[in-house]
Amino acid sequence: MLQLILGGARSGKSRLAEGLAAASGLQVVYIATSQALDGEMSERVALHRQRRPASWGLVEEPLALAAVLREQAGAERCLLVDCLTLWLTNLLLDSDPQRLDNERQALLDCLGELPGPVIFVSNETGLGVVPMGELTRRYVDEAGLLHQALAERCDRVVLTVAGLPLTLKGQPL
Repeated sequence: MLQLILGGARSGKSRLAEGLAAASGLQVVYIATSQALDGEMSERVALHRQRRPASWGLVEEPLALAAVLREQAGAERCLLVDCLTLWLTNLLLDSDPQRLDNERQALLDCLGELPGPVIFVSNETGLGVVPMGELTRRYVDEAGLLHQALAERCDRVVLTVAGLPLTLKGQPL
């Protein structure tokens, strides 16, 4: 089962995804896409680490997500990817302008081949005003396109607001 959990900042999306992964009864591998490049992000990473059970595996990969998914997926494992929009940001800032298209296509191509459940967490950024800068507009556009492509392929899509899940596609929680 593929699941996409969307929500704004501090909406409860990661907590929901972590609960779903724990409830799977499978070995959980947490795939972190963030890079703690400043103090604020380091604090966020530390909070996520504190919340996770020590028994969960951890893979930190900011760019080559499809390769890690293929490597880590298994019928006995639940993969939790947090977060797609940080992954997207890393790719937008990469020195290779083609890398984003290549990695996004690799991700979309591998989804149907992965054994075991995968839970994706991502920030819904398209609900606010249109950003003024070119890079931020591109980020919002790319995130929206990525979410549409993933939602089409996922068995369940959930929007989380104020800690409350709203199932948009698939079996309700």
